[in-house]
Amino acid sequence: MAGRVNSAIRRLANDEPAFYAGNHAGAELSFEAGVAAAGTWADYLNIGMEHGPLDLAGLDRFMKGMASVRTPTPAVLVELPFEGRSVEIVHANAWQIRQLLTLGVHGFLLCHAETPEAVAAVVEAMRYTFRGGTRGSGGQGVASAIWGVSSADYLARADPWPLNPDGELLLGLKIENRRALENAFETTAVPGVAFAEWGPADMSMSHGFRGEREDFERSELRAARERVLSACKSAGIAFLDSATEENLAAKLAEGVRISAGTPRLKERAADLLAAR
Repeated sequence: MAGRVNSAIRRLANDEPAFYAGNHAGAELSFEAGVAAAGTWADYLNIGMEHGPLDLAGLDRFMKGMASVRTPTPAVLVELPFEGRSVEIVHANAWQIRQLLTLGVHGFLLCHAETPEAVAAVVEAMRYTFRGGTRGSGGQGVASAIWGVSSADYLARADPWPLNPDGELLLGLKIENRRALENAFETTAVPGVAFAEWGPADMSMSHGFRGEREDFERSELRAARERVLSACKSAGIAFLDSATEENLAAKLAEGVRISAGTPRLKERAADLLAAR
């Protein structure tokens, strides 16, 4: 489909790295902040609502602020407040997915993605009923204005990629505890998942440590990272991990395709791609 709405998908579909900005909490969700964010260098903006508040009104203002400057807006992914520990938890909280999608966001990260059934339930909640999901009609007019497309075009595009090659929604998984690690190959293989990460701090805590950076080099943690990376490769999806200017080349060669970044890190990636 011509004219991608989601710039992160545009890069991932070309096997290029995508870089995001935003933290796990503390996002300023105002119209003015949205206006400022419209010019971001990032391929997507991460809004942390697992540890930050589920501020639907604030996010609505933020998305409309970006749309007042340009549409489609920069891609926005939300860290969901609920966790993927069971299908029952997802079903009880699917209303959050519906309301967040109505605000025009472009996807989600599911924290503590423990079971394939829970992951499949999130995919189901993201998809419209005419595609076999549970999302109903009613919000497409609001969301389509943020994307800068017609309501009919939104209905055609608002579907998880790469399950739908023309889809513009991204779902990422945080494989960040020991139970999730056991099921990593099953959860990453659920149709509709686009990427996964290993959540080193939470993974460290689940192994009985404090989540400190020095813990990430312990043998148990290194093995956890390798398992999640292997699962992503097996499923043919992107792997998210941290990168620096010094190790970016090695991370890209290893298979990392998504990272928090800076304008300079993104420029460094472009230089490495040009030299291939």
